[in-house]
Amino acid sequence: MFAKIKGATLSGIFPEIIEIEVGLSGGFPNFQIVGLPDETINEAKERISLALKNVSAKPPNKINARVIVNLAPADLKKEGPLLDLPIALAYLAASRQIKTLPKDYLFLGELGLDGSLRKIKGALPITLKAAKHFSAIILPEENLAEVSFVKEIKIYGFSHLQEVIDFIEERILKIPVEPKEFSFENQDLDLNFIVIDDYLLRGIILGVIGNHNFLLYGPPGTGKTIMAQNIVHLLPNLDYDSALEISAIYSALGLLQDNIIFRPQLRAPHHSASAVSILGGGKDARPGEVTLAHRGVLFFDELPEFRRDVLEGIREPLETGEITIARAKKTVKYPARFLFVGAYNPCPCGFYGDPEIECKCSISEINRYQKKISGPLLDRIDINLNVPRINSEKIFNLEKRNFEQIKGKIIEVREKIYQRYKNENFKNNSEIPAKKIKDYAKLTHQAEVFLKKAIDKHRLSLRGIHKILKLARTIADYNEKDIIDINEVGEALQYRVKEN
Repeated sequence: MFAKIKGATLSGIFPEIIEIEVGLSGGFPNFQIVGLPDETINEAKERISLALKNVSAKPPNKINARVIVNLAPADLKKEGPLLDLPIALAYLAASRQIKTLPKDYLFLGELGLDGSLRKIKGALPITLKAAKHFSAIILPEENLAEVSFVKEIKIYGFSHLQEVIDFIEERILKIPVEPKEFSFENQDLDLNFIVIDDYLLRGIILGVIGNHNFLLYGPPGTGKTIMAQNIVHLLPNLDYDSALEISAIYSALGLLQDNIIFRPQLRAPHHSASAVSILGGGKDARPGEVTLAHRGVLFFDELPEFRRDVLEGIREPLETGEITIARAKKTVKYPARFLFVGAYNPCPCGFYGDPEIECKCSISEINRYQKKISGPLLDRIDINLNVPRINSEKIFNLEKRNFEQIKGKIIEVREKIYQRYKNENFKNNSEIPAKKIKDYAKLTHQAEVFLKKAIDKHRLSLRGIHKILKLARTIADYNEKDIIDINEVGEALQYRVKEN
């Protein structure tokens, strides 16, 4: 007696389709699971046995046969309780307690001892993959909210094993979930509580439009942190594909709430966080904060206080938009395309260069502190913004700005940029590959002469030159120009060359 069924498990954040084979043979009663199961799956034998007993079925230890469960492919490590439901159903089919299982269905679910189906991690990414290979998926009812936007597959939600058995046996009729339309409510935006100069706001707007990384530096208490924390509110809502992509990552890690994520996420890890928690890794090669910030904002407050391996480790995702986690048993690539924002003081006491408060640090202390941020990391920063001390007059006479209008302009320019690159494999000006820069960042003769002089004067690296051209492209887009002239190049250079 033999039965097969399809289930799925997660490898990091990526779904893997698993074929569950159950065979019965003569011998003493024995229930064995093979095919590299982890401890959670091995413990499923007890959960499944009691759950089956509670739906009036004969569990494996009550039949006079050996029950062997094989999880294929056999060389892939299987983790988590997602296979409880398909193993139970395959056993029932193999022992002739239910009729033949549907072949074009995928089954997911963790079983409680009473036969109830519990919420699982990774329902969304698995459903998205299942939509390419199956006609329907059966999963716990509690997971329906996160998968209800997927239109390419029939989705059935159940709360108990008995309901699934009755559905397979055609004793009850179940209608698949009606797919929801992708829509969101725009929230009112008012950031007038932030005290910010016009030139700082312009730099931030340009960074948001082109997804350019930037640093905020200056004395303590000048508003660097509150500026950085609210940058995410200037970003437009995620489109359908990006929303599903981000939500799938959060779902796989068990961080997704009842609905999918419509807004770019802000991730702001503390400077004491480990390299594994920020970059990803560990024995399971789990993703870190850089992946959770994908399509959003990654904010490092007190940048020089972060561990050196963390600061050097983010260089790869800043350049490529993904991070590679290599371990002895496997190597995985996770998405990590984010807007990076760093904030820091210019010295340990924070007042180096302040015109009003004297710095108490020695030159060696200042140099040692600033050298914590390496040259290669600084070379990947597009915009450097000095945040000076705020005078009392400005604090009590805040200039009112229309941030709804500002965000509207950002969305308008970003849409223009997206349309320009609709046939390319990148979306933003900051992502333009080196071989395409000449095509998309065309200079006037005057701008080209000016840039050549700046290259020699400031000894700019090749990456630095490309960064200036990409930022100048964004400035030209904001100024509604097709060709980059000397003003755009000059402004981009001003942001690039950090004040001493």
